[in-house]
Formats: sequence, structure tokens, C-alpha cells
Amino acid sequence: MGEWPENVGIVALELIFPSHYVEQAELEAYDKVSAGKYTVGLGQARMGFCTDREDINSLCLTVVTKLMERNKISYSEIGRLEVGTETILDKSKSVKTVLMQLFEESGNTDIEGVDTINACYGGTAALFNSVSWVESSAWDGRYALVVAGDIAVYAKGNARPTGGAGAIAMLIGANAPLVLDRGVRATHMKHAYDFYKPDLMSEYPTVDGKLSIQCYLSALDHCYQLFCSKSQKLLLDSREDERFELRHLDAVLFHVPYCKLVQKSLARLMLNDFVRSTEAEQAEKYPGLETFKHVKLEDTYFDRDVEKTFMTQSKGIFEEKTQPSLLLANQVGNMYTPSLYGGLVSLLISRGAQELAGKRVALFSYGSGLASSMFSLQVCCDASPGSPLQQLVANLSHIKSQLALRQKIPPEEFASIMEMREHNHHKAPYIPQASPDVLFPGTWYLESVDSLHRRFYKRLPMSS
Repeated sequence: MGEWPENVGIVALELIFPSHYVEQAELEAYDKVSAGKYTVGLGQARMGFCTDREDINSLCLTVVTKLMERNKISYSEIGRLEVGTETILDKSKSVKTVLMQLFEESGNTDIEGVDTINACYGGTAALFNSVSWVESSAWDGRYALVVAGDIAVYAKGNARPTGGAGAIAMLIGANAPLVLDRGVRATHMKHAYDFYKPDLMSEYPTVDGKLSIQCYLSALDHCYQLFCSKSQKLLLDSREDERFELRHLDAVLFHVPYCKLVQKSLARLMLNDFVRSTEAEQAEKYPGLETFKHVKLEDTYFDRDVEKTFMTQSKGIFEEKTQPSLLLANQVGNMYTPSLYGGLVSLLISRGAQELAGKRVALFSYGSGLASSMFSLQVCCDASPGSPLQQLVANLSHIKSQLALRQKIPPEEFASIMEMREHNHHKAPYIPQASPDVLFPGTWYLESVDSLHRRFYKRLPMSS
């Protein structure tokens, strides 16, 4: 190619979620827990879920098809395709290879990439890999396509309300409206058994809830400190009189296990800024917090006084910089690998192209086990009619109306569907029991599984 591509990032986005949901308030009553435990305590309103007609392959088939159609992209224009997921149907065959059936008519088989797996982090790894491909000597001028999808289901108990499902597709290329900042990515990796799936015959994870929260917050601390250090040098031109902190970011997005944890996480970033400040700066910027001046971050993961104080102090910042990104998480639940990018979609459709033009957005990605990164993107300044940014946002305008078109399912029926999934998971041969007719138009669905575990899919027609 001869030239380094400029402004590499996200050119287009498509996101899908299930056509069914359960009300969290109704689930509270069904589970006989205190009112508000899921809605207030977790910050969740509704949870999307899949019947046995949808699996990780069908979700990814649907989101890729809809992205290509909505953005009028030819399948011959894709040179890399990488999938991030932790929903495993086969220990050998990748979801990416299933998606290759979409490319058959175009004759395009020259497509790099396979699946990337590590809990909720796989989509971010796929994004980083795809951006690196576009910026490398291997790039041939075509787009990269990142797909992240998961079905998050839990056994009966406290964790079940933190489920969800969905998939996102991101078109990666040069001269993008959402440009990933170079040189500021911060990563923290560590060995931990906070959440994992050792039983390959079950969809359900093994979860250490307390350890999972500690790992998430500790990873956030490490990533944010390193991200600020790198941003200080590259984005502030190493000005010694100014420290990079929350106020330099226009929006902050997080992986969302549940919405209340995100509010606590934004408060945690303010706590980090507080700890990094001198005593004189603390007195000036954070009046009334003198009692916390000697606090150590590693001692505060479950300190209710610190948590409550900094959540109160950061409430305005949370409402401005983070809350607009929680629409889909609140209405659909934890989508695992697409979760962070569902936050990006939520921000784009909540704020709009004109308001976001020229802004810098920080994103924190976390996957148990554990893998985490913080990075940022710059929204391009041109939001004029017909601009790439305006087109990207316009192509997401259906999301809110799509949420309203979902079908509410009573908790009793939801529990029955979960039992059916549990009983028939990995069964072969198998004919799904749920009707595909209640799925959104244009959805791919599982038609059958034969005795050799080969899975066959069909697509519903688009509405006229």
C-alpha cells in the first residue's frame, strides 16, 4: 500500500438483541426477593433472553447480515473477520467459519481472523487485532469486521438477573468517524478464578461474586492509572502543570455486568484522581473529603463509606459522562462481549452526532479470569448532513424503536424457557421447540441439529 492509513477506527456499527424480555420487577416478585433488589440494587429494568431458536452462531449471522445490508457494504470488501465470544458451541470450529457462509455468493474466501476468547474481553481483543491489521503491512485496503456476541445465562439464584444476550458488528477502516487514539491503551492481565466455565456441558458459569467485584475494581484502578499516565504524555503534550484526569474526558464507558456497578466504577475513577492529588489539590478540588486523604485504593474495594461518599461526589459527572451509555444495559442486561460496545451505541443514540462531534470517549473493557484494557477514541469533528459520523449515527436510529417492539414474557414462562435450554443444551439430534415466528424480521435462527452435532440455520424474511 505504501502509506500508513490515517484515522483508523470504527466506520459503522450494528447491534441486535433478543425479541423477548422479562421485567426485572416482575422477576423480583417471582423469585420472592425484596422489592428493588434487581431494579434498584442492580440498576436493571429489563433482561433480554433467547429461546432455543437462537444460539451464538445465529446471533452473529444476524448482526453481520444486517450491518452489511444497512450500510450497503459488499462482502468482497471485507479482508479480515474476527469474532469475540465466550459462548462456545464447539471446542474446535470457530464462529467465524460459520459466518463464512455469508461470503459464499461473493466468492470471497481471502479473509483473515478467527475467534478470540476470554470471558467478556474477547470483543475488545478482536477490535485491537483488527485495528492493528489495518495499520499493518498486511493490510490490503479492505475493511476489517469485528463481531462480538454472547448469550449470558445463569442457574437459578442471585446471579440470574444479571444475564442478557446480544451481538454487535463493527466495521473497521481508515478515515473513520470514531478514531481510536494511538499510544494510550492501558492493559492489566492477571490470573484469577472470579468467573469461569469449567463444565463444558453446561451454559452456566462458576462465579465468586465478591472476588469478581474486587477483580473488576482492581483492574479498573490499574488500567486507569496507566491510561492517565500515557494520556498525560500524548494528549496533554507532557504539560507538567496539568494532570490528566476525569475532567479531560467527555464520556466514560464501562463493561456493564450490571448498571449499579458502573456508577460505582465512575466514582472509583474520581477516587483515583483524589488519591493521585496532593493534599493542597485535595483541599481545593475536593472540599469536605479531608478524612480520606490517607486512604489506600487496595483497602477500599468494599469500604461502604468511601463508596457512598465518592458516588455522591461524582453524581453529576456520572449523569453527564456515563449514564447516557447505559440505555441498552438497563433494558437488555449484560451481553458479555458486546456489553461495552452496547454502551457506545447507547451513547451515540442518546447524544447524537452534533453533540458528540470532536469529543473524546474513554472505554474500559473487562473480562474475568482476568483481562482488561482502557482505551479512548476521538469522535470526528464533522457532523454535517451526509458526513460519515452523521451516517453512522443515523444507521443506529432504529435501536430505540426496536426495544419497544420486543415481547414481554412472564417470569414463569422465562423460567420454563431457561429449563428447556438447560435440558437440551448440546443435545443431538435436536429440533428446537420454540417458534421462530416471534423473532424480529430478518433474524437467522437454528433450524435443526443433526446426529453429528452439525447445526443448520435459516433466515426469516425481512418485513415488507
